[in-house]
Amino acid sequence: PESPLAGFSTALSQTPSISSISSEGREDLQVNRLETQIWIKPDIQKTDVDFSEILNAIQEIAKDVNIFFDELEGVNSPSKDDDSLLHHGNLTSTSDDASRLEVVGEEVPDKNKANGLYFRDGKCRIDYILVYRKSNPQTEKREVFERNIRAEGLQMEKESSLTNSDIIFVKLHAPWEVLGKYAELMNVRMPFRRKIYYLHRRYKFMNRCPLFVFLYSFIIHNKDTFFNNATRSRIVHHILQRVKYEEGKNKIGLNRLLSNGSYEAAFPLHEGSYRSKNSIRTHGAENHRHLLYECWASWGVWYKYQPLDLVRRYFGEKIGLYFAWLGWYTGMLFPAAFIGLFVFLYGVTTLNHCQVSKEVCQATDIIMCPICDKYCPFMRLSDSCVYAKVTHLFDNGATVFFAVFMAVWATVFLEFWKRRRAVIAYDWDLIDWEEEEEEIRPQFEAKYSKKERMNPISGKPEPYQAFADKCSRLIVSASGIFFMICVVIAAVFGIVIYRVVTVSTFAAFKWALIRNNSQVATTGTAVCINFCIIMLLNVLYEKVALFLTNLEQPRTESEWENSFTLKMFLFQFVNLNSSTFYIAFFLGRFTGHPGAYLRLINRWRLEECHPSGCLIDLCMQMGIIMVLKQTWNNFMELGYPLIQNWWTRRKLRQEYGTQRKTSFPQWEKDYNLQPMNAYGLFDEYLEMILQFGFTTIFVAAFPLAPLLALLNNIIEIRLDAYKFVTQWRRPLASRAKDIGIWYGILEGIGILSVITNAFVIAVTSDFIPRLVYAYKYGPCAGQGEAGQKCMVGYVNASLSVFLVSDFENRSEPTSNGSEFSGSPLKYCRGSFCELEGEGFQKIRKVLVFFLGFSFFIPFLFSQHLVFCIKHLISYLIPDLPKDLRDRMRREKYLIQEMMYEAELERLQKERKERKKNGKSYHNEWP
Repeated sequence: PESPLAGFSTALSQTPSISSISSEGREDLQVNRLETQIWIKPDIQKTDVDFSEILNAIQEIAKDVNIFFDELEGVNSPSKDDDSLLHHGNLTSTSDDASRLEVVGEEVPDKNKANGLYFRDGKCRIDYILVYRKSNPQTEKREVFERNIRAEGLQMEKESSLTNSDIIFVKLHAPWEVLGKYAELMNVRMPFRRKIYYLHRRYKFMNRCPLFVFLYSFIIHNKDTFFNNATRSRIVHHILQRVKYEEGKNKIGLNRLLSNGSYEAAFPLHEGSYRSKNSIRTHGAENHRHLLYECWASWGVWYKYQPLDLVRRYFGEKIGLYFAWLGWYTGMLFPAAFIGLFVFLYGVTTLNHCQVSKEVCQATDIIMCPICDKYCPFMRLSDSCVYAKVTHLFDNGATVFFAVFMAVWATVFLEFWKRRRAVIAYDWDLIDWEEEEEEIRPQFEAKYSKKERMNPISGKPEPYQAFADKCSRLIVSASGIFFMICVVIAAVFGIVIYRVVTVSTFAAFKWALIRNNSQVATTGTAVCINFCIIMLLNVLYEKVALFLTNLEQPRTESEWENSFTLKMFLFQFVNLNSSTFYIAFFLGRFTGHPGAYLRLINRWRLEECHPSGCLIDLCMQMGIIMVLKQTWNNFMELGYPLIQNWWTRRKLRQEYGTQRKTSFPQWEKDYNLQPMNAYGLFDEYLEMILQFGFTTIFVAAFPLAPLLALLNNIIEIRLDAYKFVTQWRRPLASRAKDIGIWYGILEGIGILSVITNAFVIAVTSDFIPRLVYAYKYGPCAGQGEAGQKCMVGYVNASLSVFLVSDFENRSEPTSNGSEFSGSPLKYCRGSFCELEGEGFQKIRKVLVFFLGFSFFIPFLFSQHLVFCIKHLISYLIPDLPKDLRDRMRREKYLIQEMMYEAELERLQKERKERKKNGKSYHNEWP
């Protein structure tokens, strides 16, 4: 028959796992499940036993054993995120103070009642807050829901808001028994003792048939602090998601009540104020929130490593992984930023030795053709001296090396992140963690409730979406995506029209500064307008992506999140980079030549590149967009919540006075904070992924991009930390073992960066035509050299000649160029590969060779070479570090040894007892 102790097991059982085992030193071990059992030998003769007395005795002895062995092991159990980080000399942790007073039977201080972290009795800590309005008509659903909450064992209190009598706060507390029960169901892993002790010598082994787990097998210093607050809130949220509020199989869960307006908000509490009157150095931290603020979210600690274990403890593994990834990405930007800065400084140091820049600056006798119709004047090539020098800063001999380096860097970053993620997952007990079976979205249930099929996992009927319906919705969604991409292309086309129209306007401007720099002014204003269009379209894209994702009717929240993420990334990536692609690969490539210019709708002449090349336009585009977007994002992330919270506090001070502000309980303060974004960490990841794309895709044109990204990320880490700790309500602690779909997107960007940088070098940069000239047509032709002396004459050889008399009427400049030589110009120069004339046989050969050489040989060779290097690096770098593999193997070995020793001890014990009773059996071992 079943032992009467089995019923007691539910109340006492936890999900144990070994977090540490001592063997001459501490070795971290995470074990899926290792239970210390009490083996009860069935007596041959039945006797009357009062099991209630036995259970009471066991509980009392267990408490004494807990206290005894806690003293043996020491309260400073090895843990990087336990309460030992808080200073307990003064009243720094209200939960610990309350528990100590409760143990000795003293009265709990009124401080616990006043700080808003406890029930009115000052003993029960608040684990979760629900908020609703009394005027809301969903009263019956709330009453049923709250009645079922109490039936699950949760304790509840209600408080009216001090600022609005219509708002009611529901305080929830999970008692020890409820936490233990659901911790077992949720497989919550807790620290296990280094050595397992037992109550009685006859029970000193582990039974193969588990009966129940004694609490003294765990490291329990205090029941109130055994589960940290994040774990307690997660357990309560797990319960709330499975409580019914109405009759019906789908009328269940807090999320549905939030979506239909029954509750206005639901959130766990922060652990008190993040500020303290006393210094943390002398008085310690008041709570974990204060500790995080001082050690992580404060701007004064920007140079320090992040306390990831504390972040994980307070906010959960999902948010902890985001900050771990952000910190790793920022750290990996250091070598990229250093090399990029080196490339830039190399351009600075070699500027005075650059033959091409010298020839441009000294070309006072070379007159360039106008870059636009009518109002653009003739100009000396030497007028482009500054732009030629700036171009050399970014387009020099080290640019190709840097492009290859960044392609390899992206692969190394991703491969080493996999290793880093594996270490974090092991340390945080996520290696064997599997996400729970997700609930079906309420919208999916409402849409397909009439058609059901059996779930192969749960074995229960659930709503089912037909394949034809799903395909039709996906087709409509794909059409919507294609339409929005066309909208982006139309916006880029509008920017192109703006550029070709305004260049003539700026050329006729009355201010000489703008008139003489009309092309730069056109590029600068076009980039700013493009940025404004990008930000406006982002708002539209979010609504369209939300509509298309809901149209697809994803089954679960993770499917919805992945679909929405892909759409938003695709929209924003195309929106952000479309103009950059145009400038990099199309600007100035299809303009025609004087007398036969190509025009838009036979009206507007296509824009030409600056005489110094198109790279300066690409640098301006990337630099301005990157700086403006990062500044805007930082303002929206921190400035907007700061303004909203300031406005809320201002209204409270006006209505209730300055003295009332400090008396507000914690739930009132947290309710007045901003809720976390409805999409979770989506905006944070998206911002960094788009930045990663900017840093890698066109890095050959802008080597300073990694440096700007590094400086931004140093600020971003502390800004996000400050926002999470001070400006947002505390998010629910969620578990995750990786960064999800974002890793695949990062890999895709890494592949795209190889292709685009190869194109930038082959098409946008002048690196290859200069190389061709040096080896084939320059003074060093046939000598195998390519130094600066071999570039003599390159500028003159790369420019064509055009007769001024052959200009079309609508493109003929108003000035005849007499200001240069005292008489009207007969010809002008330009980069027109279609023309022939005096001295052009050599140029034509150069251009023909350049086209064949640059587009096929270097592009294909460099692209495939870099791809091979990327795959080789990916193959050579293992996903798991060797020391981690050894630790995992040793963990399994120690588990097996403990099991074998326990089984051996059990058999030896049985053998001794049988010999003692005069019984013997054959084939016994050992």
